[in-house]
Amino acid sequence: MKVLIKNAILTSSTKKANSTDILIDNGIITQISSGIVADADHIIENDNLHVSVGWMDCFANFADPGDEYKETLETGAAAAAAGGFTEVMIIPNTNPITDNKSQVEYIKHKSKSLPVTIHPIGAITKNAEGKELSEMYDMHHNGALVFSDGINCLQSSGIMLKALQYIKAFDGTIIQLPDDKNIGTNGLMNEGIASTKLGLPGKPAIAEEILIARDIELLKYSNSKIHFTGISTKRSLELITQAKKKGLNISCSVTPYHVYFYEDDVADYDTNLKVNPPLRTKEDMMALRDGVKDHSIDFIASHHLPQDFDNKICEFEYAKYGMTGLESTFGVLCALDIPFLDFVKMQTENIRKIFGLMIPEIKIGEKANLTLFIPGKEYLFTEKNILSRSKNTPFTGKKLKGYPIGIINGDKLFLSDSHY
Repeated sequence: MKVLIKNAILTSSTKKANSTDILIDNGIITQISSGIVADADHIIENDNLHVSVGWMDCFANFADPGDEYKETLETGAAAAAAGGFTEVMIIPNTNPITDNKSQVEYIKHKSKSLPVTIHPIGAITKNAEGKELSEMYDMHHNGALVFSDGINCLQSSGIMLKALQYIKAFDGTIIQLPDDKNIGTNGLMNEGIASTKLGLPGKPAIAEEILIARDIELLKYSNSKIHFTGISTKRSLELITQAKKKGLNISCSVTPYHVYFYEDDVADYDTNLKVNPPLRTKEDMMALRDGVKDHSIDFIASHHLPQDFDNKICEFEYAKYGMTGLESTFGVLCALDIPFLDFVKMQTENIRKIFGLMIPEIKIGEKANLTLFIPGKEYLFTEKNILSRSKNTPFTGKKLKGYPIGIINGDKLFLSDSHY
């Protein structure tokens, strides 16, 4: 298959080059120059078309195996491709849990033919229950990129310390979604004035911050590597920034919704805004936005957590946590005036450096790993933009800015009909 991209602006983390043509033959970049004439199977051309190295996401649930009525590897990959992502790390909270090499091999094998490269995250503990370490070494050698109990924050200090020490044998990384479940156990939203007004049980910020403070001390003791995802408070970011200055191998990511919404937005009891960690104060939200802009936050994590209709169209108390997010991530960040060059750097370079992956290059002879997008273009995000099997997102009906056309990943081309 030959693909010809016409008049594309090559975009790196630091600059936009002059427009050029790119010819891809059976997944390999064969020409980069102006005025390429070729008998191509697909010709892609659009005003203000930008091309960068393919974007990557570190925290998504494709619900396969076990909960395919919410998402499958196929529909999850379609959602990712529509959002401009060529690579996605998927959390282990499936049924069964991805806590052994057989489960890792299942995901790797089943996803081979998909347009998006899927990296399974291995569970730190058996069944992601936080009690006993899983077979991390075996999973690593069979394709598990990093380790996390996903949406189940690791509660035991002893188990976390053992995990941090264990992964040093293969230079691994732990991903932690910080949440002390002993604090604000029944909380449904951020604890504060808004929760009191709405009559909803609150979850205090300290439930997140105390876990981060604990794990920083364990990291210091073990001299290992940790990544905090979904941080939601100003204080959390301060703790992580201070730890970085001390030379610890620590990084963090934030969700699109934690920089777009805050606790007052829950006033209509929209269950799509029931997330964990919860939406915090406006001050927290603005601090996170500043953290993205000043680069103290390393990259964006979609936290794509699809839920079926019955688990969202119900009372707020009974709704499950999470929202879909891969398709809207880029548009949300650009709508907040985050420079798209910063987004490209975060999702192409920063994320791969942190997790020890080679950064693809756009040059002749290299395998194509490309995201095609149009920055600056405003559009109304609707259900037609959502290729996930689930539609649970509060961004439906929002005006977003900047959207992906699609991706080219090796010999696989994906163009979103809703965008192109």
